Amino acid sequence: MENQEAFDLECTGVSKEFGTVQAVDDVSFNIPSGSFFSILGPSGCGKTTLMRMIAGFENPSAGDIRIKGKSVLNTPPNKRNVKMVFQHLALFPMMNVYENIAYGLKCIGTDKATIEAKVRDVLDRISLPDVAEREIHQLSGGQKQRIAIARCMVLDPDVLLLDEPLGALDLKLREAMKIELKLLQHQFNTTFIYITHDQSEALVMSDHVAIMNEGRFEQIGRPEELYHKPTTAFVAGFVGDSNRWSGKVVALNGDRVQITTDAGQALWCPQRAAAPLSVGQSADVFIRPEFIQAVRKGAQTGAAGQENAIEGRVDSVLFNGANSRVLVRGPSGELIEADVVVTGGTDDLRAGDDVRLDWPVAQSMCFAT
Repeated sequence: MENQEAFDLECTGVSKEFGTVQAVDDVSFNIPSGSFFSILGPSGCGKTTLMRMIAGFENPSAGDIRIKGKSVLNTPPNKRNVKMVFQHLALFPMMNVYENIAYGLKCIGTDKATIEAKVRDVLDRISLPDVAEREIHQLSGGQKQRIAIARCMVLDPDVLLLDEPLGALDLKLREAMKIELKLLQHQFNTTFIYITHDQSEALVMSDHVAIMNEGRFEQIGRPEELYHKPTTAFVAGFVGDSNRWSGKVVALNGDRVQITTDAGQALWCPQRAAAPLSVGQSADVFIRPEFIQAVRKGAQTGAAGQENAIEGRVDSVLFNGANSRVLVRGPSGELIEADVVVTGGTDDLRAGDDVRLDWPVAQSMCFAT
């Protein structure tokens, strides 16, 4: 049995009801000390309600929440060693940077010399040692993010909660801040719990990610596990980009399953040992665009055996440098996405080209529906 003290946060059977609405439904998880843990899910899935219960702003209808091994049920927010960074940061505009960071320390009666030392130390850690006297309006969006985190971290929390903190930033700054937040978490070695509906934020930054749907955790795992080995159709469709077909299982062949899609395509998938499919079952098939090879019709593809193949016509080419993609109109009118290399040469695929799409059976994912 794992040592409970190794966990900064433990939730056991946590539920929350608002009248007849089950916002959070029997959620259990443990977060090891010093982890970056993200809760990822669509809007309305219950992730903010869960975070508010951890922070103490809501009481669970059932279950227990422990921080550093001690239950915090009925402990008010100001008595929990948990701090929270909101999307809109809530920095005090009438105070300069130093005063913003020092505010919490002053509230708990810390002496002036200790405040000075702690504020200078935390500014060094966030790589902004020279901004103490600046006004908040003089800071960039990224600097404001770091100051909001510093204001929390100066109080040495056991857990830092971040509720969609990058949502108000422009795309380029959001991309930069993903890396910054991961580096900051390493710098402080404090457990960060990050709430987001943006999968790229969760996958890039996190040690572990919980996928939440309709109040429950569908799967918890490392980002690469969720991406390559999803355990449910929801996770397969929500994490990363996927093409999806619905159909029925028509044949079994050793460790492979054949599914005929609603459009009449015969596709092979690996049989999942944890949840094997049977002939006659309805199932969904998922394949990620990067595993599909799109080749102009008539060209040699090298595909053999029971490789999956669909013919279609290029509807459009989405150029994005190394991440370029073609949208192919399949035989039943469905759009299939496949990653391609666009060089600017004559061999590049163009809209209107007839193509064959091939992918290995091993890269297909199928789930009962």
